[in-house]
Amino acid sequence: MKFLDGLDRDLKEMLLANLRVQWSHSSTAIEGNTLTLGETFMVLSEGLTISSKPLKDHLEVVGHAKAVDLVYHLLDTEPITKDHLFKLHTAMQTETVFDVYKPVGEWKNDLNSTAFTFNEKVKYHVYPNQSQIPQLMESWLERFNQLCPSVVTEDTAVEVYSELHTSFVNIHPFADGNGRMARLLANIPLLRAGQPPLIIPAEKRIEYLTLCAGYSFETPLPTSERLITSPEKLVQLTEFFKSAWLATLQIIEEIREHQESRKLEVPQ
Repeated sequence: MKFLDGLDRDLKEMLLANLRVQWSHSSTAIEGNTLTLGETFMVLSEGLTISSKPLKDHLEVVGHAKAVDLVYHLLDTEPITKDHLFKLHTAMQTETVFDVYKPVGEWKNDLNSTAFTFNEKVKYHVYPNQSQIPQLMESWLERFNQLCPSVVTEDTAVEVYSELHTSFVNIHPFADGNGRMARLLANIPLLRAGQPPLIIPAEKRIEYLTLCAGYSFETPLPTSERLITSPEKLVQLTEFFKSAWLATLQIIEEIREHQESRKLEVPQ
């Protein structure tokens, strides 16, 4: 991955480990996980459990970290198929209780919906019917595989992420874990093109969820012919993602500064 170029081996490993923790913490925290960044680090790096924190929260960050590892393995895989998505979903989901209405590693078998406060009103949104999912996801995967590294640059990376993330979330193909899956999958074209992942900071959770809800509530449901049904309403989300990406870019910059300081320390 190009964003690792020029770094010493130990700094590459440190950076990837840092991103894995940051990514797993932020993406699960957005969904309500209570582990702090420091606690997530202890769970993933030291294998420790956090007293009085739910088992579910521990399993979520572990599952997400496994999914991050799988994402890196998928970077050389073309085309990405539904089977790859199913394996990623299985790695991420770590429920200890089987629920026939929430299948893991396959498309949803029932309707799913969400309620959210938008414009000071509680609104209710129903995602596409389960019978529509195979065709919608076939179209989504076709679009995903079109966005190869040759068309993803630092200038276009956020637009690509925004399109894939938003269309996936509004299809909502799985019974659970759609937000986490969207934030994983939308990063694959970026990583393939050598760009660092776009990790949404946990502290931007409310703004992020509000913008996603606003898009869902104000646009028609996606169709296999038109996954993004209101491109003009995607602009605000894209601008948010640009701002959110800065946090990851800052992590990269700090590591590069450390690399440069090492060069100055080498005796002439």
